[in-house]
Amino acid sequence: QVQVAESGGGLVQPGGSLRLSCLASGNIFSINAMGWYRQAPGKQRELVAVVSSGGGTNYADSVKGRFTVSRDNAKNTVYLQMNSLKPEDTAVYYCNTRGTYGSGGYYSAFTSWGQGTQVTVSS
Repeated sequence: QVQVAESGGGLVQPGGSLRLSCLASGNIFSINAMGWYRQAPGKQRELVAVVSSGGGTNYADSVKGRFTVSRDNAKNTVYLQMNSLKPEDTAVYYCNTRGTYGSGGYYSAFTSWGQGTQVTVSS
């Protein structure tokens, strides 16, 4: 199977920056999309940003111009650079990856989620 692990969350003041990282590991054959979602208390999980295998990106309107998603295909890693953070960005951030795992002619699709990392923006 495929495991996903996030890192880089923490407490930051409004206007500050944080960089999240997410590593996918396991018997990975290929990864299609890698991205970030977040869930604030009392709210549904929402898409933050996603990057395709070809490098195309999609962002939530609320983070456009402030957040940048990127990936290192050789390392099966996706990053989220968050600048100009606001209190409303406070949430648990989850990494999501989709692709194909397996080897030796036996392959299956996968969708994997990380455990989440807390981002708190507060003075």
